[in-house]
Amino acid sequence: MYHPITDVELLPLMTIHSLSPEILDALEGAVGRNGLTVEPAGMAKYLGDWAGDYRGGALAVLRPGSVAEVQALVRLCSGLGLGVIPQGGNTGLVSGAIDTKGAGLVVISLERLNTIRRIDPENFTLQADAGCVLQTIKDASEAQDCLFPLALGAQGSCQIGGNAATNAGGVNVLRYGMARDLILGLEVVLADGELWNGFSGLRKNNSGYDLKQLFIGSEGTLGIITGVEVKLFPKPARTETAYLGLASFEAAIQLFNRARRDCSDLISAFEIIGSECIELARTIDPGMTAPVAAPVQALVELSSGPAIDLNGVLAGFLADAMEEGLVTDAVLATSGARANTFWAIREGLVEGQAKRGYHVRTDLSVRISDIPALIERARRFVALEHPNWIPLAYGHAGDGNIHFNVLPPLDLGTAEARARGAEITAGLYDIAVDLGGSISAEHGIGRSRAREFWAGRSPAHRRMITALKDALDPKGLMNPGCLLPSTETFP
Repeated sequence: MYHPITDVELLPLMTIHSLSPEILDALEGAVGRNGLTVEPAGMAKYLGDWAGDYRGGALAVLRPGSVAEVQALVRLCSGLGLGVIPQGGNTGLVSGAIDTKGAGLVVISLERLNTIRRIDPENFTLQADAGCVLQTIKDASEAQDCLFPLALGAQGSCQIGGNAATNAGGVNVLRYGMARDLILGLEVVLADGELWNGFSGLRKNNSGYDLKQLFIGSEGTLGIITGVEVKLFPKPARTETAYLGLASFEAAIQLFNRARRDCSDLISAFEIIGSECIELARTIDPGMTAPVAAPVQALVELSSGPAIDLNGVLAGFLADAMEEGLVTDAVLATSGARANTFWAIREGLVEGQAKRGYHVRTDLSVRISDIPALIERARRFVALEHPNWIPLAYGHAGDGNIHFNVLPPLDLGTAEARARGAEITAGLYDIAVDLGGSISAEHGIGRSRAREFWAGRSPAHRRMITALKDALDPKGLMNPGCLLPSTETFP
């Protein structure tokens, strides 16, 4: 079990309740009239998450239109002792960019820094402003016959700077890695307003500390990312997708191990879905039908260059798997449109949960071989301790990331559901940690998990984190309360 925090130096957090006219004038001078919003209606979209789980406040929303304006704002806020929340597309799920405690902060939105600066198809690199939407980067890469493989459900609205700050994952981690594996360099406004340019375009650069890694996954607590340089890849000439039925999660993991050996690095995605999730996808599209009927379902995608008979590879692999009894049913997509209907199930079940309302949402990571044990133990825990709640299991099985979510009974009031949900979340975290896993595979820590994250760190780990924070943000003004708990985090 997680224990209360004791003997830990927590970050101080000064609360400012309002901004004087003089401060507002100074902020407007730095960012322009169109870049400053203080009216509640204008700030509303920056103060809540898309899933409806978190609402917060801010003294102002600042929308700089250039890197120089970001620098000016940070210098001004540093001089005033005013805490800032860097914000990208605000698609996160852990309150990393929302001040839920009313701590008197300002939001600095990067949405106006949205230009692709340079694409170099010869060297397979791309530079973009931090506010550039992920889908825009993917489309621009494709226009140059390249691929930027980061793929998320929110890619139409999330921003590349936020992807870097949270070390985003997604469905292609299995083949291409997390965001930190795709980033060559960063441009960052430091806590004192100085600009650090970490661009080089080099794939190999073994020159001391890799400073960009400090900011990737730091969730805006060390500086504000204003530019990102990423790796591109050749656009696959062939893609094959199959939707499979399996008898159990144990069979799914056995199949994955077989696929890794038989298909090697041709695998770009391997998703598993418990059959209980399908009904939620239908709430988004009532006409949606799973291609197979089985207790566990899987989406497998292979991609390659033109010289490989990818259809033959996938068909042969599945024929062997069915003969061995690992797969009970299989449907191969005969077109890109058909493949999209398969992926619509995976995306729809996430939207369906949000549409239903509050629910327990986890983002657990364990060793791939422990996935069946994680799901079995989590289901048993919910059945015994919270029998009227509905467990859902799905995720990126190829990288050990399982989203084990739990829906409350429909007749349960929101307040009681949230109170019970906190108990369920704690129990699920205990199961993952007991298996040697992590409470956050790809969503980050934010504010909602700061207490659990900090409680689970060793004294040495805490000292190193605190030393980095003190060195790069000595005033504690960069996204206070996120990742590193502040004194106000604890009642």
